[in-house]
Amino acid sequence: MPVNVTEEFVRQLMAQVDFLTKQNRTLTATVDSMNQTISELNQTIRELKEQLNKNSKNSSKPPSSDGLKKPAEKKNRSLRESSGKKPGAQAGHDGAHLSVTANPDHIRNHMPSDCTGCPYRAKCLDKACIKETRHEIDAVVTVDVTAHNLIEVYRCPLHGGVKTGSFPENIKAAVQYGKNLQAMAVAFNTVGAVSISRTHEILSSVFNIPLATGTIKNMVSRCAESLKDTYGRIRLMMVSLGLIHCDETGCRVDGKTCWVHVASDLDYTYLTINQRRGQIGMDAANVLPHAHGIIVHDCWSSYWKYQDVTHAICCAHLLRELNGVIENHPEQTWAVRFKNLLLSMKKVHDKALLSDENEVSYYHRHKFDKEYDSIIKTAYEENPLPEISAKKHGRKKKSKVLNLVCRLDNYKEPVCLFIKNLCVPFDNNQAERDLRMVKVKTKVSGCFRSEEGAQEYLTIMSYIGSARKHGINAFTAIREALNGNPDIIFS
Repeated sequence: MPVNVTEEFVRQLMAQVDFLTKQNRTLTATVDSMNQTISELNQTIRELKEQLNKNSKNSSKPPSSDGLKKPAEKKNRSLRESSGKKPGAQAGHDGAHLSVTANPDHIRNHMPSDCTGCPYRAKCLDKACIKETRHEIDAVVTVDVTAHNLIEVYRCPLHGGVKTGSFPENIKAAVQYGKNLQAMAVAFNTVGAVSISRTHEILSSVFNIPLATGTIKNMVSRCAESLKDTYGRIRLMMVSLGLIHCDETGCRVDGKTCWVHVASDLDYTYLTINQRRGQIGMDAANVLPHAHGIIVHDCWSSYWKYQDVTHAICCAHLLRELNGVIENHPEQTWAVRFKNLLLSMKKVHDKALLSDENEVSYYHRHKFDKEYDSIIKTAYEENPLPEISAKKHGRKKKSKVLNLVCRLDNYKEPVCLFIKNLCVPFDNNQAERDLRMVKVKTKVSGCFRSEEGAQEYLTIMSYIGSARKHGINAFTAIREALNGNPDIIFS
């Protein structure tokens, strides 16, 4: 074969090799890109599946988000251990029950039906006796109208001239509603979570009086206005407390989402509303900026901006998140260990409180501290921090599980504060209970028409919530407020 033919053949082969090399490089890059896309899509699918599996039992989502389809119960969903007691009321429980009335309002005798019209009826009655008595307790709705007459005396023998009496201070109109009826209307609209229109319908039909919707709205507004000073005093009580439960929840006001903020303890409740959820809304409540004690919260980032307080994290929220990790990521062994650790710490905490101890023993505190660090170390081994990519700036996005691990690592002291200070509770249920009626109100009555009306409702509910904590029922508290004596909650 001639030399020139051989060289031409070699050149063709080299060109073909270069073409195939470039094509292979392009295909390799395409495969790498596709693998990266597949990896990202798989991660997105996992996150979406995890999002679908979230509910109020395994995340921070509220129970209202569960809808009508409740999740199937699982053994690891429970946030507390079985007490071993039977369901229902325990022995010695003071339950509500009907009791026999010594002096009934009416007495009805029931004779045998054959005695009707019998000529010997009177003779038989002389020898008859009561075999059994049954009491029927019923409510009788009546309208009590009091006429206030202004008396004028002519030619007073002592002072001379004409003397005229004066109406009581609360009697200001020719015809007006009494305090009991006003208190009932306010109670229906606030504690009962009944809308103004339904309150009008119920009270008008029961009492057969023309109680207009505007009148009911004015009653609520007047009640809120009478509580203005008391409401401010409750806020001052919150500022001076050594431990405050804090939380927030959304509600609809005039078609927009607003946020109800709560600061409360075992004795008082303070509710405010703002269009912002974060620090702006918290500052507007005017409690946390002046607080210097311990605040218990759900680890929402805005709370950490307050540096003059000691933070305590709600461990019930952590248990729900750990349940989510256990259900959606069974390969994460650390989550089960951490859940058991929190429950063991709670058990020791509760036992110390029942024994009237001042603190948990050094043995338990040291044991829990070592176990905490060991679990976090295992968690990082199962969820290593992502490496910094050379192509992109910064680290890759952390997974939900890794974010939880980092949070538990960074906030170890606030998580464990309840075991070091027995005054600190395990959870933030107090704040959640104080917010519950806001969700009930929006479910039953719908949204608030104005922010002013929402604030009136929260002012009254702050007062009623504080009154309940002092053993005063809602109706009595509202009536006392309308009578100008709202400070009974401070006595």
